[in-house]
Amino acid sequence: MYGLAQALALMPGVSRSGATIAMGRFLGYKREAALRYSFLLALPAVFGSGFYQLQGAISSTESNVFSLAETAVATGIAFVVGYLVIAWLLKFVSTKSFMPFIIYRIALGMLLLILLGTGVISA
Repeated sequence: MYGLAQALALMPGVSRSGATIAMGRFLGYKREAALRYSFLLALPAVFGSGFYQLQGAISSTESNVFSLAETAVATGIAFVVGYLVIAWLLKFVSTKSFMPFIIYRIALGMLLLILLGTGVISA
């Protein structure tokens, strides 16, 4: 079932983490457990794409804009900030509801459908 939720993220506008968290809640997981599992499911994709990009940057014949040391520092900072945000989010979710985010996503989706339908914006 989680694989189906992740596959939904192939459609534009569907969040992979949102889909897997929603599936976890549908399957009866508590909010924090669904969120934690969703982040764990992201690790293979994040590391895979990161290593792929790193391999491409190292083997590139063009002059690299950033040195390997600069890339390592930026990666380290991104890891620390990401870890802190995830830790905060896990604490937040253990006491608060996903409902504000759900309302925001539905309202934004409806607004976009209305704007597209009336021709105010184009796809």
